[in-house]
Amino acid sequence: MGVELASRRGERAVRIGELSRRSGVPVPTIKFYVREGLLASGRLTSPNQASYDAGHERRLRLIRALLDVGGLSLSAIGEVLRVMEDPDQPVHEVMGVAAKRLAPSSGDTSGPELEDAREEVADLVARLGWRTGRVSPGAESLAEVLAALRRAGHGAFIDLLDEYAALAEQVAVVDLDYVSRRVAREDLVESVVVGTVLGEAMFGALRRLAHTEVSARVYEGGAPGAGGAPATAGGDAEAPGA
Repeated sequence: MGVELASRRGERAVRIGELSRRSGVPVPTIKFYVREGLLASGRLTSPNQASYDAGHERRLRLIRALLDVGGLSLSAIGEVLRVMEDPDQPVHEVMGVAAKRLAPSSGDTSGPELEDAREEVADLVARLGWRTGRVSPGAESLAEVLAALRRAGHGAFIDLLDEYAALAEQVAVVDLDYVSRRVAREDLVESVVVGTVLGEAMFGALRRLAHTEVSARVYEGGAPGAGGAPATAGGDAEAPGA
């Protein structure tokens, strides 16, 4: 486990109050994580005192990031952490578990619209030559989105599916390039989880920023980064109060 590894490196141990100060996680919350098995217990230094090291701090920061930014529940985080700590689990399986916990589900598992959408996803995967099963969490999540688009009267949006898929593959290449720079398994699997969960949140935020910029260019004639300020006939942005 990462906590034990940090201890072997000889990093200075601290008490729970200092761990709380460093990590920004309240002491009662740290104790709760220990009880729930999300965080390893500290090393007992007396009947009522335990010491914690950099491995505990690192784990706390990971838990809070997955919870606050990644939006995972504590039970989902527990499942991901258990897979991370299992040395017999392939890295690819760790990524699959993290992706599964991210995939939303509408709860609808049948119906003609959803069945049609599943066929479309299977056709897309086959067309692209992707090595993923049609029953994977990502495929099922995509099928639910396609069915929802049709119900909302925006089925034409699905015509862009191949373009979105091509861009998604480019993003995946960047993600895995980041992961491949890690050598130690502990660092590797943590990078996989962070890249899968927090990378999803980061890309969503970047997409929203890009939407703001491109919509300003298209609909308001604004220069890049100008927040959509209207241009004058001469091409210069009109100054406020002019």
